[in-house]
Amino acid sequence: MSNLFSGIARFRGQRSPNSPGPNPEQQPGPPPSTYLPEGTQSTSNLAVSLPPLPSSPSLAETIGMDQSSGMMPTAEEVLASYHLPAVKPLWLNANYAKHIVKGNFLTLSAKPKTVDMGEWIAHQVVDHWRTLITFIRLVHDKEDDGSSICNPRKCPKMSAGVNHSFTWLNSRMQPVEIAAYEYLTLVQRYVSGKIDDGNIFPTDAAGVSYAENPAFCVPMPDSGQDWVGKRSGFPQNFIETCQTIFRQMFRVYAHLYWSHFDDMFCLNLEKSMNSCFSHFILTATTLNLLKKADLEPMQPLIDLWAALGTFPQGSKAFETANLAVGQLLVQKAGGPPAS
Repeated sequence: MSNLFSGIARFRGQRSPNSPGPNPEQQPGPPPSTYLPEGTQSTSNLAVSLPPLPSSPSLAETIGMDQSSGMMPTAEEVLASYHLPAVKPLWLNANYAKHIVKGNFLTLSAKPKTVDMGEWIAHQVVDHWRTLITFIRLVHDKEDDGSSICNPRKCPKMSAGVNHSFTWLNSRMQPVEIAAYEYLTLVQRYVSGKIDDGNIFPTDAAGVSYAENPAFCVPMPDSGQDWVGKRSGFPQNFIETCQTIFRQMFRVYAHLYWSHFDDMFCLNLEKSMNSCFSHFILTATTLNLLKKADLEPMQPLIDLWAALGTFPQGSKAFETANLAVGQLLVQKAGGPPAS
């Protein structure tokens, strides 16, 4: 195997030792992300409104034609612009980017024609959160001796490599860096608080959960301002809330890949996490719950999966990928993985 990728000299089934996390004294490349979650630290204030999120171009959008030469950057140049470490993460080796199942996850993400969009998005949020919480608990829950895989010593901040770190808003609505363990605690509290709030995710069985079919139904008369999920009783800011939840879930996945993929490998769960995360990316892009800029920490893996055929052509996930970079990563790993 090419020494481009990090290896793991452990037997599967053993818990990996707590390898040191990112060096806090090391100077990161780009500044930390400015997309800040809600700074809720108590369950009594889980519905506080977010300030407007600043728009920021994604890394892929900033890599374009060289204005002086009129030439497009090569795959090597684009890969270099990702500022990956000299020893590439194991999950960027095509042999470790496999899934437990084969098939088109897009069929699980695309909304059925007869289902209301609000109901479908709510279903996806709950379904993906139930999947992710399993991986969170693996690294977050404490053992009998009080230790946990994700801990302040190994993960002194919530990061995805040295180029991306995530902040939380404190009680004074100020962004602060906190240990990943504490961040995961707050994310669980925040997302669970939103999903369990009947005003945000209504569960009234008498509500409308179907979409009108113009071929069989007479369109309802215009009743003023409309929004996604209005017919099903979802609040006006429902989409913004779901986008925030998906952004937080993506950050957790990014941290798991950058800091705990070796732990998942030792537990024989790397294929399971790959399957869940690729499904998550397809859903997020198909339903516009994440922007291209949000995907930046995991852009190399998205490129790789596009080259391996994980994302079907024509899907938004495929369109966000740089296929040439993905093909280059496959080449550096010695070719496509054996099926």
